[in-house]
Amino acid sequence: MGIIDGKMISSKVKESITAEVEALKQKTGKTPGLAVVLVGEDPASAVYVRNKNKTCKNVGFQSFENILPADTSEKKLLDLIDELNKDEKVNGILVQLPLPNHIDSQKVLEAINPAKDVDGFHLENVGRLVTGNAAFKPCTPAGIIELLDQYKVEIEGKNAVVLGRSNIVGKPIAFLLLDRNATVTVCHSRTKDLPAVARSADILIAAIGKPKFVTSDMVKDGAVVIDVGINRVDGKLVGDVDYESVSKSASLITPVPGGVGPMTIAMLMVNTLRAFKDSLS
Repeated sequence: MGIIDGKMISSKVKESITAEVEALKQKTGKTPGLAVVLVGEDPASAVYVRNKNKTCKNVGFQSFENILPADTSEKKLLDLIDELNKDEKVNGILVQLPLPNHIDSQKVLEAINPAKDVDGFHLENVGRLVTGNAAFKPCTPAGIIELLDQYKVEIEGKNAVVLGRSNIVGKPIAFLLLDRNATVTVCHSRTKDLPAVARSADILIAAIGKPKFVTSDMVKDGAVVIDVGINRVDGKLVGDVDYESVSKSASLITPVPGGVGPMTIAMLMVNTLRAFKDSLS
């Protein structure tokens, strides 16, 4: 069993971004800018926003933080996005989800200029992803592919099983794996005999938000297991995979924390740098 070290790989990605940003700054006098919008006081979201700001500074980006009270109206939020769309210093706009219930998340995501949609959630960018012409790949799925590549996991021709069909992870990772010529099965709560389907996987990706859901009887010997879950149980972070039992049969596995998580922010920086370079051309 080998451990896939997301911290190490994300550090490598960020180092190469830092070098490129410095070179571009020397050449153009400009630096990439990322605006993060947080509505309300969700503690987990606040931690993510802090981490994103810190990472921005570390790689040489400008960071624009917009923290709004939970009772902010939808109109006020849409007005802010309109301002950020027009601001030339802002290359990427990220609205931290979930938004309060009185705000239509889809409407807000659609208001972001697709050229600044570094989360890859705008319908235009989703369409490009589905047709194999992605401008911005959603950050967590892109991070998973980067981990598989860095650990030289062959994707072509392999059976990949994705547990979960969310718009943020499940569906986009399925399309990215298809793009790399994997045979992809997406499972969900209505899947019949899910353990048997999971056992067919050469690459198993768990993204369902249920702590320790994937047990050793669901994983064939030698499978590569990617755990996207982040669940808090008794004050500890655990994944969707029962790490102790599954790590005995997996050839490679991501830990939680320290696996997929660090890659999400690294790929956000990749997308923001791309948006910045596109704005120069």
